[in-house]
Amino acid sequence: DLKLAVVNERALLRGAPRARRAPGGARLQTFFDVRPGDYVVHEDHGIARFAGIETRTVAGVTRDYLLLEFRGEDRVFVPHDQIGKVSRYIGASGATPSLDKLGGTHWQTVKTRARTAVVEMAGELLQLYASRQAVPGFGYPPDGELTRQLEDAFPFDETEDQAEAIDEVKNDMEAPHPMDRLICGDVGYGKTEVALRAAFKAAEAGKQTLVLVPTTILAEQHWMTFEERYADLPVRVGMVSRFRTAAEQRRILAEFSAGKLDVLIGTHRLLSTDVQPHDLGLVVVDEEQRFGVRQKEVLRNLKLQVDVMSLSATPIPRTLQMSLTGIRDISVIETPPRGRHEIRTYIGEYRDDLVRIAMEKELAREGQAFYLHNRVETIDQAAEHVRSLAPAARVLVAHGQMHERALEKVMLSFLAGDADVLVTTSIIESGIDIPTANTLIVERADLLGLAQLYQIRGRIGRSDAHAYAYLLYPSEELLTSEAAARLTTLSDHTDLGAGFKIAMADLEIRGAGNLLGDEQSGHVAAVGFEMYAQMLEEAVQELQGEQAPLAPPVRLDLPITAYVPPDYIAYEASKIDAHRRIARARTLGELGDVRAELGDRFGAPPEPVENLLNLQAIRLKAAAAGASAVTVRGQRLQVDGLDLDDESAERVRTSQPRAAYFKQKRSLSVHRERTDSHLLTWVEATLDGILDARVSRDPSSYPGSEHL
Repeated sequence: DLKLAVVNERALLRGAPRARRAPGGARLQTFFDVRPGDYVVHEDHGIARFAGIETRTVAGVTRDYLLLEFRGEDRVFVPHDQIGKVSRYIGASGATPSLDKLGGTHWQTVKTRARTAVVEMAGELLQLYASRQAVPGFGYPPDGELTRQLEDAFPFDETEDQAEAIDEVKNDMEAPHPMDRLICGDVGYGKTEVALRAAFKAAEAGKQTLVLVPTTILAEQHWMTFEERYADLPVRVGMVSRFRTAAEQRRILAEFSAGKLDVLIGTHRLLSTDVQPHDLGLVVVDEEQRFGVRQKEVLRNLKLQVDVMSLSATPIPRTLQMSLTGIRDISVIETPPRGRHEIRTYIGEYRDDLVRIAMEKELAREGQAFYLHNRVETIDQAAEHVRSLAPAARVLVAHGQMHERALEKVMLSFLAGDADVLVTTSIIESGIDIPTANTLIVERADLLGLAQLYQIRGRIGRSDAHAYAYLLYPSEELLTSEAAARLTTLSDHTDLGAGFKIAMADLEIRGAGNLLGDEQSGHVAAVGFEMYAQMLEEAVQELQGEQAPLAPPVRLDLPITAYVPPDYIAYEASKIDAHRRIARARTLGELGDVRAELGDRFGAPPEPVENLLNLQAIRLKAAAAGASAVTVRGQRLQVDGLDLDDESAERVRTSQPRAAYFKQKRSLSVHRERTDSHLLTWVEATLDGILDARVSRDPSSYPGSEHL
């Protein structure tokens, strides 16, 4: 009657409302989680051993220094402002690196060799990217009403990252060239929903989708998820796996060829020659690294013809993600779903009473448990033992050597809640989603790999209930040092989003071959992962013509005490992280964010920490003014490397009456008249005067305006 239409924001605008980030998932900028004894890489000097952080007073000025030990007796104290030159050494195969000697030529030779290889690889990747951009593809129409129905029926709120990934995928699909996007995210962070929305967009435009997964159980799980989400919509989903008879598979493939099925889910079986789509538009690949060489070759050819989306639960480190920007389209989902709790992880020797109590606690809250016994030969005896420990529990057994129909029946029964404990092998590793299963007992955790353990632990904690993982081993005597390192890493990283740290720790143990190709692993081993990623980023920018000449860092020599007191930040790793983040701030805005975060985490910064922050602000302003060094001796300030024309120099002299500019030396000297103000405040005010003079003269010539 009012002739009023109410339309929600999502119906009008592409892009989800940006909700507040859920707590718990930390966006990791770098992997400088270093402890004394760890290997590090200094940009100028090479590989060293980190010996700790030392607070030293030199000529009345107290500062923090990183102590690095090189070959022989060589040692270097790295000051705060050069911490950005140090990164943790992460090699390509977990091998112990040899320390470099100070002053030798070996490190420069190694760096040059690695940089040449990186430029070559970046060139090949860019060529591949450019050829894909040049190929005409199918540009999908904007979302229709059915897509909005699907999105409104989503039972959860999209997280900020998830909504962003969905939007990026849709924009890619609407573009006139084939999509090739990697969706990277931690276990259970909603990558499947992104794929599900993309497949629906394809179906709405009359195109078909192939969904490739590494395991049969995961194919079954995806099929059930897609069926449930598409239940009230005109989209037909099929699944081909060893759970289907030969006759069923033939029928499903015939329907797909005739265009009667919109989405077909399956293992690498879908890459066989008898799978003939009617009108293929999209291929979704879950965990591409787990497919073989031949399958990857087929996928590479597909990428030049149709839209391809890859999903990965081994998160990509941000350093590498930034390096690959412009070569690959990557969306990273880092925000945990709301209400999700970290998994409480217990690591220790196996004890029957511990297992009994763990299962009884889960049964008491009417939940389910996984008991992982990774030997098919003895799994039935293990199941009997579990039954003796928890007589009230309904126990089922599942492993990869079971007949397809029997395995399917067991998994569906457990999913339906017809059993309390599933005694299983590592077959549950990939993607299986049972929200009511929130206790995991791994009998021989010492025999499993780090990434594998992390994936298995991710099978629980997928609801708002607290989850408990018990990673057990027979005895301390039988525990190898490598197994102890893996288990310690898992116990250290139980927080949400810890997959990023796990990925790096795993990279350290297994190597970078899977991520970058075997031929690059040697160079990663030679210079360390972070420096390799930095070189790759520089090479990509240079080849794209975006590389701006890097100004050398501004040297500060100010008699100011600036360090992080132990009563402000007690933990050494956190102290180094604070130094590193301050030193790496590239704008005053970033520096303000660091100051706010320090205040939020540790309280109001004391004077030595405020001085650290102010020194970095001075460094940024000096760089924006084009200066190379800022020095204070007594009551005199000297700013070197300044190019001021006559008018700008006159403006500076007007604002600073006791200033003198020496054009030939490109140096400004200022005498301090009043000593009642703080030294840093005076230096900063002087630099502001120089910047004001330059901007007033010619705003367009000021290189730092966008940063400040």
